[in-house]
Amino acid sequence: MLYYLNGLFVGLLILSNILAVKLISIGDWIVLPAAAVVYVCTYPILDVITETYGKEAARKTVIAGFVTQLCAVIFIWIAIQLPAAPFYDDQQSFETIFTAGFRVTIASLAAYLVSQNLDVTIFDKLKKRHGDKKLWIRNNASTMTSQLVDTIIFVTIAFYGVMPFGALLTLIATQYVFKFVVAIIDTPIVYLLVAICRKIARKETQSTIPVQV
Repeated sequence: MLYYLNGLFVGLLILSNILAVKLISIGDWIVLPAAAVVYVCTYPILDVITETYGKEAARKTVIAGFVTQLCAVIFIWIAIQLPAAPFYDDQQSFETIFTAGFRVTIASLAAYLVSQNLDVTIFDKLKKRHGDKKLWIRNNASTMTSQLVDTIIFVTIAFYGVMPFGALLTLIATQYVFKFVVAIIDTPIVYLLVAICRKIARKETQSTIPVQV
């Protein structure tokens, strides 16, 4: 099950990078990149990995995600630089969709590396305190805190000096409201995934126990 969670985690990361170029609005005052809708899903997955497989497995997942994002950036750059076929008329559109500014890319990677590791650290410390109980506390506390840090780092690096300070604070606040709500909603999903992982782990353990004859 860990392999599937790792694959889903990394896949969502790459997808969020691709979707980052589109801005969406929720109501009249929340504006955020489409990537946020996907990216917020990586946190509950990481919490499930930390809860079920431990801190070290979660750390390795974060590192794998970081390396994969770097590889994606490099290969996308290579694809853009390769000469387009004479009959291919969408090179400019291709570049527009897949090219994020250098500053935005750095902001995204920095926010990811800091916030995801923070999520694992907070979750693990709370698990050591509560054991298998109070999963909802460590899930929400770790996700809400790390998402706030992620939002502040990304928006500050990507847009500081580009927009007025007041607009910067508004962007941070509106994006975090969305992430905060999602963190509350995803708690039942975390419980479900943890239960599934533990059930699979028990079956795998039982299947490896030698039969006495």
